[in-house]
Amino acid sequence: MKGADLLPIGELAHRAGLAPSALRYYESAGLIASTRTGGGQRRYERAVLRRLAFVRAAQNVGLSLEEIRSALSTLPAQRSPTRADWARLSRSWQARLDEQIAGLTQLRDGLTSCIGCGCLSLKRCALSNPNDAMAAVGPGARFLPSVLRRTSGRQA
Repeated sequence: MKGADLLPIGELAHRAGLAPSALRYYESAGLIASTRTGGGQRRYERAVLRRLAFVRAAQNVGLSLEEIRSALSTLPAQRSPTRADWARLSRSWQARLDEQIAGLTQLRDGLTSCIGCGCLSLKRCALSNPNDAMAAVGPGARFLPSVLRRTSGRQA
């Protein structure tokens, strides 16, 4: 590939709307790949922009970087997703999106009456969580739909 077809990290970062440190992290995580110049500078094929768009879309769905890496590993050797790849891979996300939509709807419908944290600071908490019974279930916002509770294994 000609040098003019390769993007330096700063240009790729600008075009992708990401910090160069994020690109280096994604590369170390195996999500994208670069070549190196004789001086050791990273250069990226323009097609990496499509992979980065895929990563961002997958993160917005709620996939972890491990899940994204797994999806991208189904493509041949660092190839960017095609339209057919996108259709196939994104189909598997539909159930997750439906769960998130249902969780957000539940959150919206209960938002004015409960913040879901078991804090006992609202009058409603005395009805929904008397004597802080939800503390025995576990930490965090226990009334918040589980699909909306972030866990340490999922990155946004």
